[in-house]
Amino acid sequence: MSEKQLIKDILTGNTQAFGSLVDAYQDMAFTIAYRVCKNRLDAEDITQNAFVKAYKNLHTFRFTSKFSSWFYRIVYNTALTHIQQQKEVNISTEEQRIENYTDLDSTDSALINKDQHLAILDAIHQLPGDEATIITLYYIEEKSIKEIEKITSLSLSNIKIKLYRARKRLAELLENTLK
Repeated sequence: MSEKQLIKDILTGNTQAFGSLVDAYQDMAFTIAYRVCKNRLDAEDITQNAFVKAYKNLHTFRFTSKFSSWFYRIVYNTALTHIQQQKEVNISTEEQRIENYTDLDSTDSALINKDQHLAILDAIHQLPGDEATIITLYYIEEKSIKEIEKITSLSLSNIKIKLYRARKRLAELLENTLK
């Protein structure tokens, strides 16, 4: 079933169809939320809240852009709002990082790839929130700069600058780690 048909089904009351959208977008939604707030539990809450907001506001989606861009924008804004609320109430949170890896071979090659993957994730985690989000959207989710602009509301030039700086910082962070 096409994404457009799925959305139309949801709008006509088919709540089971919404489960298909959740399945398709939950991992990336969590990744974006986590990159912004850098806390696993908060990212889970943000992701859930973003899905609730998307469900309640799905009638406003006009099919003029990709659903993913529209939805990731909701996730991003929900994460920013969450951070702002935390600052206002001055809540300090403890950072938690749990990475799950399954189905890896025990070969040296797989271990090296796992180590490199962990080093890259760790380096991305060390980037400022907006740079980590942009790197994730651009390289992991393979979004265009134009799509990132729609998701983050940053200007194209600002995204390019942040992407450049993030690449440079990643290279510096990984220089010694991956040798």
